[in-house]
Amino acid sequence: MPLIKRMQHFAVEVADSDVSIAWYREVLGFKLTERHAAFEVDKIPVELTFMRLNAVHHELVIVHNPAKKYTPKPALPEDDLVGPPMFHHFAFECDSREDWAQLEAELRARGDVRFVRGPVLHSWVNPRGDGSWGENEAFYILDPDGHRIEIFCNLATIDPDGTHRNGEGVRMEGTKTAEL
Repeated sequence: MPLIKRMQHFAVEVADSDVSIAWYREVLGFKLTERHAAFEVDKIPVELTFMRLNAVHHELVIVHNPAKKYTPKPALPEDDLVGPPMFHHFAFECDSREDWAQLEAELRARGDVRFVRGPVLHSWVNPRGDGSWGENEAFYILDPDGHRIEIFCNLATIDPDGTHRNGEGVRMEGTKTAEL
């Protein structure tokens, strides 16, 4: 079995590459690395745009099929009740709670970012928590195609005995990880 180190990038299909490129640049701070037309490589029938937050070639790939007739998603993910299985959300981590709170404030101040949940503390241990899992703080927004994006900070870490530690490093007694 391969020893996977980390999840590195996500590819998301979009209805309009230009709109999505602009949104990911302006709202989340991505930079354009490369953009390629459909069939630029014989076996690749879709447009591919590679975007990055840091020095790696890409962390996000925007995919657009110019031959596809796109239909809009329901306004809220909870209203998407018919269709094939899709991913629920993808997530971006902030380095600190201060960065996370600043980003939330900046995005809310823009007035053009669709918030669908949060801020919330995912915790069943912390009294301020929402009863869910991860010990992280998060908010959720939608991109122009209605893809749900989680912006979070302070995800729990797992001690060797399976006990979780919250973002401040405090052991969350009573928690256990299913597999070590």
